[in-house]
Amino acid sequence: MIDLDAVLLIGAIVLIAAIFAARVGAKFGLPALLLFLGIGMVLGDSVIGIHFDNAEVAQAIGFGALVLILAEGGLTTKWGNIKSSTGVAVTLATGGVAVSVATVGLFGYLVLGLDPWVAILLGAVTSPTDAAAVFAVLRRVPLPHKIRGMLEAESGLNDAPTVLVVTLASAAAAGNPTHGGVPVMLLLIIVELLGGLAIGAALGWIGIQILRRINLPSSGLYALAALGWTVLAFAVAGQVHTSGFAAVYVCGLLIGNAKLPFRMATRSFVEGIGWIAQIGLFVMLGLLSSPHRIDLSDVGIALAAGFFLTLIARPLSVFLSTVWFKIGWRDQIFLSWAGLRGAVPIVLCTIPLATGVPDATKLFDVVLIFVIVFTVLQGPTLPWVASRLGLTDRAQATDVEVEVAPLERVSADLLQVKIPAGSKLSGVEIGELRLGKNAAVSLIIRGDVSMVPAQRERLRVGDEILIVTPSHLREQTERRLRAIGRGGRLAAWRTTDRDGTEDLDEKG
Repeated sequence: MIDLDAVLLIGAIVLIAAIFAARVGAKFGLPALLLFLGIGMVLGDSVIGIHFDNAEVAQAIGFGALVLILAEGGLTTKWGNIKSSTGVAVTLATGGVAVSVATVGLFGYLVLGLDPWVAILLGAVTSPTDAAAVFAVLRRVPLPHKIRGMLEAESGLNDAPTVLVVTLASAAAAGNPTHGGVPVMLLLIIVELLGGLAIGAALGWIGIQILRRINLPSSGLYALAALGWTVLAFAVAGQVHTSGFAAVYVCGLLIGNAKLPFRMATRSFVEGIGWIAQIGLFVMLGLLSSPHRIDLSDVGIALAAGFFLTLIARPLSVFLSTVWFKIGWRDQIFLSWAGLRGAVPIVLCTIPLATGVPDATKLFDVVLIFVIVFTVLQGPTLPWVASRLGLTDRAQATDVEVEVAPLERVSADLLQVKIPAGSKLSGVEIGELRLGKNAAVSLIIRGDVSMVPAQRERLRVGDEILIVTPSHLREQTERRLRAIGRGGRLAAWRTTDRDGTEDLDEKG
C-alpha cells in the first residue's frame, strides 16, 4: 500500500525547497528552473537513490506539464504586446525552427559523426525556445513590447511543430517511417498545426461567450474555468489528431485577453499552477537523469552542438525569419541570444526514449548537458545584453494592474488598481483623474488604513484604489488610468463618442 503520509511529506519538502531555490535564484541571477533540476538530481539514483527510469511515464508527465505551462503563457500574455509581432513570431516558430533543425542536423551528422536520424533529432529537440524559461526570465527584463512579444509568441507557438517533427523522426529512426517519406511528413506537420490553431481559436471563442454570460459565486471558479477550458482545447485537438500544443496556447491567448471578470485573480492562479508545473517537471527530469552515466564524449558533443546552435544556427534562423520584416540588427542580436532552452528539449528527448530509438539515452544525456550549460550562460546575461544593445525600456514597469469584479444588479464593475513604483499616478489628486461621468474612486487602501478620499487627496506609490464604473465605460476608465500612469496628470483627454461619453487618448 502507498504510504500517503510519506508521499505528502516528501512532496511538501520538495515543494518548499523549490520555492526557496527560486528565491535564491532570483537573488543571485541564476535560472530557478535549473535549481529545480538540481533538486531532482539530488533525489535521484546518483545521490539519495530514488530510482526512476520510466520513459513513457516521464513523457506523459512532461507533456502534461507543458500543457499547463503553455496555458499559463497564453492566459497571461497581453495581446496588445504581441499583436504587432505575430508575423515575425509565426515565422520564427515555423521557418526558423526548420532552419535550425536542418543546420544543427547537418552539423551533427557531418562534424560530430552522429547517426543521421540521431543528428536530425538533436537538431529538432534543441531548436524550440522554452516557454517556461522565456516567460520566467523576460518578464523581469524591461524590454519594448515588440521584442518581448516576438519572443513570448515564438516560445508559445514553436512547441507545436517541433513535437510533430520529433514524433515523426523518432518513428522513422525506430524503423517505422511515415509512408510517402519527407514530403508527406511535412504535409502532416502543416495540416496538424493548422488544425490545432483552428480548434484552439474556436474553443477559445466559445469559452469567452460562456464565461461572459455565467455568474459564478467565486473568483476562484473563473480562474479554474479559464484553465480548464484551455486544457479542454488541448484534449479535443489531440483526439482529432491535430496539434494540442497549438490549440492550448491559442485558446489561452483568446480567453486571457477577453474582457472577463477577475482577470488578475485568474492571472495569479494560473501563474501559481505554472510554477507547480515547472517545479514538478524539472524535478522529474532530474530524477530521470543519471549524472554518473555521462562521459566526456557526451560533454564534448553537447558543448559543440550548443555553441554551433547559439552562435550560428540560431542567428541564421533569426536573420532569415526577420529579414522580411525589416527588424533592426540590435533586435536581431537580442532575439538570437534570447533563444532560451529549458525543459522543452529534455521533455522532447523522452519521445525517442519511449519509442525505442537507438542511442536515445545518449541523446538525452547530451541534451541535458546542453540545457544546463547554455541556460546558465544565456539566462543571467539577458538584462546586460539588452542594456548594452540599448533595448531596455524602463517605462514598461509603470503600467498599473487592474482587477475587475462584476456588480450584477447595477450593471457596474469594480476596478481594483494598485499603483506600482515609477507610475506617474503617484502625486495625482483624485479630482485630476477625470474618470468620466458616473465613475468614482470609492476607497483608497494605504497600508493598513482604508479611507474614502476627498477630491484633493493625492495618490501614492503602493496605494490600492477601488473604482466603481458603469460596465460600458470600464475599458475607457482603464485606458484613462494607464494614460495617466504613463503620461501624468496632463495626459490628453478628448470627447468623441456619439453618445456624449468621454473617450480617451493615451498619448501623454
